[in-house]
Amino acid sequence: MSFFRKSCTLFLSALLLTLPAPLFSQGKTLKKIYVGVPAVSMGNIIIFFTKEAKLFEKHGLEAEVVVMQGSGIASRALVAGSVQISPIATPTVMNAVLAGSDMVVLAHTMPGVVQALMVRPDIKRTEDLKGKTVGVTTFGSLTDFLVRHLARKKGLHPDKDFALLQVGGDADRLLALKQGKIPAAALSHPAFVLAQRAGFSLFWDFFKEVDYPWSEIASRRSIIRQDRDLIMRYMRAHLEGIALFKTDADFAKRVIKKTLRLDDDSLAQESWELFAKYRLAAPYPNLKGMQTSFEYVAMIRPDIWKHKPEEFADPSFVEELEKSGFIGRLYGK
Repeated sequence: MSFFRKSCTLFLSALLLTLPAPLFSQGKTLKKIYVGVPAVSMGNIIIFFTKEAKLFEKHGLEAEVVVMQGSGIASRALVAGSVQISPIATPTVMNAVLAGSDMVVLAHTMPGVVQALMVRPDIKRTEDLKGKTVGVTTFGSLTDFLVRHLARKKGLHPDKDFALLQVGGDADRLLALKQGKIPAAALSHPAFVLAQRAGFSLFWDFFKEVDYPWSEIASRRSIIRQDRDLIMRYMRAHLEGIALFKTDADFAKRVIKKTLRLDDDSLAQESWELFAKYRLAAPYPNLKGMQTSFEYVAMIRPDIWKHKPEEFADPSFVEELEKSGFIGRLYGK
C-alpha cells in the first residue's frame, strides 16, 4: 500500500470513529415519514422533543412534523396518506374505522388527559353552564369529546343546554377567554395554568374525572402491511424520546419553552414534572379505557356497540419492543 493510500485509510478510519454512533450505525439512507400533530401542546410534546433530540435520525428516519388543527383534520390527513402516523384521539380513530378506514391505535402514552375546563369566576355550578358557549379546538377533536362526555355525565345536554364553538388551538382559546368572547374553554397544560393566573376558575379536571387513555400513537393497517419497519422505527424513536424526556429535565424544559413559546421557568418546570411523571414507559393501547369513547362515538355511529376495543388497536409494536428488551434498556434494566 502506498504512503498516500495508507494515510487516507488511516484518516478515514479516524474520521469514522469520531462520528456520532447512531448516525454511523444507521447508514446513509433515512426513511421519510410525515408525522401529523393535531395541536402544539404538552400532550404532543414528545414528538417535538424526539425531533429536537435527533432520535428520529438515530433510528433511521427523516421525520417531518406537520402541525394541524385538531384530530379531525389529522385523521383526514392520515386517511389521505399525507401523514403516516399521528396522535389522533381514540374516538376519532373509531369513527374513521366505522366509516371504512383502516386506522389503528398503536399506543396510549398517558393514562389520562391533562386538560381542564376553564370558566369565568361567576360560573360556579354545573347549571351555570346552561346558555353559555364553550370553546373547543374543532368538532370531533379531543376537547370536543371531553366536554361532551363529562357534561352528559353531569346531567347536561351538549348543544341543547350550552353551545360548543370551534376556536382553534390553546393559544386561540385562551385569548378568546381573556377577551371575553367566550365564558368557558377546554384548555390543555400549561394554557389552563395561564388561565388560572389570569383569574379564571378550573371547573372540570378531565384527568381526574374522565377515565380516558391519552396521547395516542395512531397509524393505518395498510401502511403497517406495506412497511412495518417504517412504523417500528418511529415507535423506537418515540419511546426513546419518552425515556429521555423523563431523565433529562434540563433538555426537556428547553424544548418545552421553545415549542410552547414560554418564557416562564416555573411553568416549564411544572410542565416537565407533571408529564415526566405520567408518561408510560411501555405504552400499550389501553383497551379498558378505550371503552370510554364508545358512548361518544355512539351518538353518530350506534353500531359501535357491536364492536370491541381490540378491533381498533394493535399492541404488537409495544409488545415486541418490551419483549426484545428495548424498553428495559432505555431505563437501564
